[in-house]
Amino acid sequence: MQQPSVNIVDVTEANFQQVMVEESSQRLVLLDFWADWCAPCKALTPVLEKLAHEFNGQILLAKINADEQQNIVAQFGIRSLPTVAIVKNGQPIDAFQGAEPESAIRERLQQHLPAPWEAGVREAQALAAEQKFDEALVLLREAYTVSGELYEIGLMMADCYLHLKRVKDAEVLLQSATMEQQLHPHYKELMSRLELMLEAADTPAILELQAKLADDPDNLELKYELSIQLSQAERIEESLQTILEVLQRDKNYKEGAARKTMLDIISSLGKGDPLAAKYQRKLFTLLY
Repeated sequence: MQQPSVNIVDVTEANFQQVMVEESSQRLVLLDFWADWCAPCKALTPVLEKLAHEFNGQILLAKINADEQQNIVAQFGIRSLPTVAIVKNGQPIDAFQGAEPESAIRERLQQHLPAPWEAGVREAQALAAEQKFDEALVLLREAYTVSGELYEIGLMMADCYLHLKRVKDAEVLLQSATMEQQLHPHYKELMSRLELMLEAADTPAILELQAKLADDPDNLELKYELSIQLSQAERIEESLQTILEVLQRDKNYKEGAARKTMLDIISSLGKGDPLAAKYQRKLFTLLY
């Protein structure tokens, strides 16, 4: 196929089938029917070329000279120029005639293109399938923000948190559900898992330490041990808050061991984790 650009191609009968079948199965194809004598075509083509470059790789502008490719024109029943047909998976899914403004064409294209966060979600799902839940969460957090906190993505995040036994983080996401969102089948499954994990979260060691602290709330040794037990039970935020309270009383507790323990817990959360960033700031503010 003759390609002046990876995003723009002149269509003839020789490459028409490839454009319609192969290219449109990979990305949107814009069939631009034009002619040299058509003034609106000359106004529209630069706009389409600009968008083809801007949406780099997401769309292919396939230019069809109506005077030279009359068989293709007849196949599509083109009656006026310019006409633009939008093709996906070998089928026209939209079309317009005349030189529409750039803003209208852009809006039309975005209705048919994947949302900018969808690729990240697909990659996160693949990572989760490989049990790489920390890595999946990095992508899901970004997609959650960019999508305007789409609840389906929030459910995927909650699923990852539960696999990592980060019960509190999962609980925050699930408790934000509206009544309508609570009808989602995945929500019910995740809530069942959450409730079981919450019931199992209070180990005998944690309960014993909490009881002793209730009688002796200023005992740093008890607080330090409780932090470690909470961490081992994957109750990370409670663990970090508890050990932070120890360091607020004694920045060098156990000759720096408490500070190292807190840093180790933060590091275990992985790069880009909001909880890690929150307690890194708290620790930095406390120490410096």
